Amino acid sequence: MELKRRVLVAGGSGFLGSHLCESLLEHGYEVVAVDNLITGYAQNVAHLLSHPDFSFVEMDVVNARQIKGRFDLVLHFASPASPPHYMRFPLETLHAGSVATEELLEVSRRDGARFIMASTSEVYGDPQEHPQTEAYWGNVNPNGPRSVYDEAKRYAEALTAAFRRSFGVNTGIVRIFNTYGPRMDPNDGRAVPAFVMAGLRGEPLPLHGDGSQTRSLTYVSDLVEGILAMAFSDEAGPINLGNPREQSLIEIATLIVRLTGGKSTIITQPRPVDDPERRKPDISLARAALGWEPVIGAEEGLARTVDWFKTLV
Repeated sequence: MELKRRVLVAGGSGFLGSHLCESLLEHGYEVVAVDNLITGYAQNVAHLLSHPDFSFVEMDVVNARQIKGRFDLVLHFASPASPPHYMRFPLETLHAGSVATEELLEVSRRDGARFIMASTSEVYGDPQEHPQTEAYWGNVNPNGPRSVYDEAKRYAEALTAAFRRSFGVNTGIVRIFNTYGPRMDPNDGRAVPAFVMAGLRGEPLPLHGDGSQTRSLTYVSDLVEGILAMAFSDEAGPINLGNPREQSLIEIATLIVRLTGGKSTIITQPRPVDDPERRKPDISLARAALGWEPVIGAEEGLARTVDWFKTLV
């Protein structure tokens, strides 16, 4: 499926959404970004405002059908995504997975547009299967402190699949694993920005737990390529998008100490409730169906990220 002209990016001023807007413009498409700015930042897309094919609409995406014109592609990336953010905005996070998802699906249904829903590795919870395949149903606490995000995404997947079955909407679901890079919120509480900011300030890096828990880090440009590969396909998914290289948090922290000048120590703090022990995607389906896999290693990606964060210190 060849991507057509006009694209709606919900959550377009967020970390991932802003990179998607930038890449789509580079590919020659007209982009309308919509965001209510509760966790996104207008400055993430400020450099795009002068582009003739870019426009920004500040509104809640539950009103997306009010935006004039039709769309050929709808990308749903509108949701708080870090624990401090979705715990601060629990109802907004649940709405992003429910009423906002339904509204954007209705836009796609109205226009005959391809719809891509940004799901998450959090649907696997604290997984008992390793690595995680798309067939795994997960191990999720439905009423724990993280549940507003986990369950919102699980519901959004179910809603997306229902619109595909009931109305023939051309939907696709991507399950995104830990992603990092420029434009991350330095205060969003996730490991990479917390470690980098502490390292650049010469402060101790805050490591939750003993650091043995693992994550699989994907640099943002790799992820954007995977998302666009999904958008340009007719795959329904869900399809995992992530880096299959598994690293412990202590390994990641140690690398960031070195990349930020080597002056910081590492201190341990209590682990959050329901913090997953291990995360590693099986990306066999992404390789086979989309021809996609990440190419940027942790050292290169983290060095680029550190360079960007230096502009904030």
